Amino acid sequence: MPHLSLEFVSSEWLALNEKFPSETHQFVRGFFQNNASILSEYFYQVMLSNPEASKFLSNEDVQQRLGNSMQRWLSGLFGSSDQDSVFKLIAEQRKIGEVHARIDIPLHLVLRGARCLKNQFTALIDDGLLSDKQRVLAIHLASDTIDLAMEVMGQAYSLSHDRNSRAEEAYRLFAITQNIANEKDQQRAAVLHWENQLMFGQAVGKKCSELPRIQTSEFGLWFRHKGAHAFEGSVEATAILDAMDAIDHTVLPLFGAGGHDLEGQAKRVSLLHDLRDNVRSILFHLDSLFEQSNELESGRDVLTRLLNRKFMPVVLTRQIDQARKQDTCFGVVALDIDHFKQVNDTYGHQAGDVVLQQLALILLNNSRSGDYLFRMGGEEFLLVAVDINKEQVQRLVEKLRVSVERELFRLPEENTLRVTISAGVSCFDGHPDYQRLIRKADDALYQAKSRGRNRVVIA
Repeated sequence: MPHLSLEFVSSEWLALNEKFPSETHQFVRGFFQNNASILSEYFYQVMLSNPEASKFLSNEDVQQRLGNSMQRWLSGLFGSSDQDSVFKLIAEQRKIGEVHARIDIPLHLVLRGARCLKNQFTALIDDGLLSDKQRVLAIHLASDTIDLAMEVMGQAYSLSHDRNSRAEEAYRLFAITQNIANEKDQQRAAVLHWENQLMFGQAVGKKCSELPRIQTSEFGLWFRHKGAHAFEGSVEATAILDAMDAIDHTVLPLFGAGGHDLEGQAKRVSLLHDLRDNVRSILFHLDSLFEQSNELESGRDVLTRLLNRKFMPVVLTRQIDQARKQDTCFGVVALDIDHFKQVNDTYGHQAGDVVLQQLALILLNNSRSGDYLFRMGGEEFLLVAVDINKEQVQRLVEKLRVSVERELFRLPEENTLRVTISAGVSCFDGHPDYQRLIRKADDALYQAKSRGRNRVVIA
């Protein structure tokens, strides 16, 4: 989609301003500044009454922040007269459009909100404040200006949404985390490991509530957060999800229902057969999925083999969507190697690369299959820890920190080095914009470094 130039849009905005007399501009500008809170309150009343819109506005923090932002937007929309101020106003509309695309607010809801604001403006000045001619001019100025702002927002929204869609499709084709052969073997082993744990639990007489659930196992986390998305839409992926659901919610709860007599033993044997059938179904469909896939390298960091930042928006948007639907939590962790510049300055960039590679392995070996690890660039890494609360993610990241601190890094020419990391953690709180999570994690990382490094700070 071609991007309308800043000069073209600004010329349209300035031409629109010139169509109306200065007294009309003065009235409309003053009216919106004086009534911004009333218009904002009305906007939220209307939008919250819409079930589709309320999904995006129900979070208390969102309402507070957007309420203030809406009032600032209304107050500033009619205050630009020269080219520089119009440039800034256009940049603001584009930024708003990009945010709407990032949190996936449907464009028709944005346009609905604009329509309700125009209607309310018309209703509020319909009380003899102006002559009929002045009133018509004021309505035209307000309506045309809001429409032009919506055009700028809409184009920025479409451009950003197109980029996100392309990244989403690329990620669907991306071969998850490792090369296909290794990933296939690893996930088959994870399924069998869970099955062995379950059988052992049965053998030693564990209660039904103590038996491990496959959806929260290493395989379950990996498939629900990675595999199911990579293979979305396939019959096999649906079959695996159905089999896991049947195991956790149909088969396992029945294990505690039988007695110890012959009838109870026969029932347990029947349940074990059902369990084995579901496990075989999972393995069969898993093999089929991997046979259909080829490895694509475009989303992996060449040096560390971790994900690069290309797919970070897709991953975080999807995690937010899952967390909102399932009422779960996840964590975003910004990680940084302490004093990494000194490593490069003292031992050379080749040694720095070796440190980055070894750190990537430590992070992989001490995180969970369902988690996502990104190399953001330089010595900066990002971890997305799925299905986890604040206390659990703190323990996980502290484990990573200690593991790095204890490791002896081996450099070229038989040199060795001790390395530490600092980490900042933010947890999903219902807000739909993933950039806010990243900013909070970065702020916490900055605090960790300012407090002496080699520590974890929770936002």
